[in-house]
Amino acid sequence: MSRQQILVIEDERDVADLIAYNLKRHEYDVAIANDGLVGLADARRFLPDLIVLDLMLPGMDGMAVYKELLKDAATRKIPVIMLTARGQTEDKIAGLDLGVDDYMTKPFSPKELVLRVKNLLKRTSKVASGSELRCGPFLFMKNSLLFYVDGQEVDLTSTEFKLLMYLCERKNRAQDRNDILLEVMGYSGDAHSRTLDTHMKRLRKKLGECAEVVETVRGVGYRVNVASD
Repeated sequence: MSRQQILVIEDERDVADLIAYNLKRHEYDVAIANDGLVGLADARRFLPDLIVLDLMLPGMDGMAVYKELLKDAATRKIPVIMLTARGQTEDKIAGLDLGVDDYMTKPFSPKELVLRVKNLLKRTSKVASGSELRCGPFLFMKNSLLFYVDGQEVDLTSTEFKLLMYLCERKNRAQDRNDILLEVMGYSGDAHSRTLDTHMKRLRKKLGECAEVVETVRGVGYRVNVASD
């Protein structure tokens, strides 16, 4: 079985080397780019399994790199963990609004980063198993990560895909927000509730008129409410 490849786009060489060292210890292949433009080119050339992307980069900043990744069908599904400096709260929110899968604030624990990488790759691989799932107006093609609403393709990030599929697999039953955070995003706790809500807000916007199917259950979490088959 081939090893999964991680692309680290980080201009601080000591930080990039530290990340690479810890990921290699856990049997990942790691490539490093110290410039946003170089990192974007590497992402398109290598098509890594996951990207660790710093926000502040020379050549092209991390937000611009991510926007370019979203424009390309070959790279838009690659999960991304964005690194931000302490205090860049608005940048974190902007990244989540765009669909970034996860973020970490510098300085961070290399052990926690590795855990985040493992969790993100794990939930992405889970999505890829099986064939398809139908739920009301929704159709999930698990092998290709394609998603349709009433026959029309809608582009979802891997996290949005997994989040909605998790709810659809448990349709008509309220799901506790902490369970959703743990099962879909790999972590739990009130500190991450805003991250979940941001993903849900973006997801509902993409669903258009069918967004009403995804209900907020006050004091519990979320539920997909559709007619029984």
